[in-house]
Amino acid sequence: MRLWIRGAGVCGSLAMLMGCAAGEPNTFTFTADLPPGFAYVAAVHYVPERGQTCTVERRDNLAPVFNSQWRTDYRPDAEITIRKTVKGCPLVVRKIALKINSAYGKDWGDISGDEGMVIIRDVLEERYKNTFNPAGESFIYSQCEWWFRTAGASRRIVKILDCTTSDDQGARKQGKTFSAYTLDQLPGKTVKLKVRLAEKEKPAIGDTWVKVPKGWKRCMGDNFEDQYAFCYGNYKDFSGFQMPDGRQCTIYPGCTE
Repeated sequence: MRLWIRGAGVCGSLAMLMGCAAGEPNTFTFTADLPPGFAYVAAVHYVPERGQTCTVERRDNLAPVFNSQWRTDYRPDAEITIRKTVKGCPLVVRKIALKINSAYGKDWGDISGDEGMVIIRDVLEERYKNTFNPAGESFIYSQCEWWFRTAGASRRIVKILDCTTSDDQGARKQGKTFSAYTLDQLPGKTVKLKVRLAEKEKPAIGDTWVKVPKGWKRCMGDNFEDQYAFCYGNYKDFSGFQMPDGRQCTIYPGCTE
């Protein structure tokens, strides 16, 4: 009994310094540094831990989704649970399905986004595994571009957001936004998605716009009703178009020449 009391006293004395039999955190933080008007959505998927033979029905293992209402309620920080038990089955986080979203107009449909992925495994080759700095932070770099085109009888401008993985200077690489970690890297750490937006936009479809000194002009095609309206070598006949805010324009993005 005296030994137990003495041990408890020692533990109590050290608790303020290092904790007593404290386990490692069961969460990590996912956050993002995004251009103005951007938001991410993250769906977190879980599977049975390695070596487990139990299964959980899909309805009992739905992926928690952060920022599902990103246009009205966006929060950059998400605390992600690493391990949990559902109906007696030990589960572990396996992947985070990302969507990088932004709005280019005020109408509810004036939005676009692109996908990304974070995978989490028990073991990974070093060349595939992202790293953490001494502060416990890891960065996922992505470079996004706006691609523009016209649609409908009014030739209204719509945009497509295209995002790829990149280096820390913003140089685009092949493949969508991506990173990978092992489970033992994550407890108590912070993973930050860092997105840059290219300064210049470009046409979504080739041979439909002509580059001019002040921007881009839309080829007419056969007539105004021609929805494809490829240039086909005719770089003199152009059409007007409608901006997302309703303005009638002749050059993109400045509207007027």
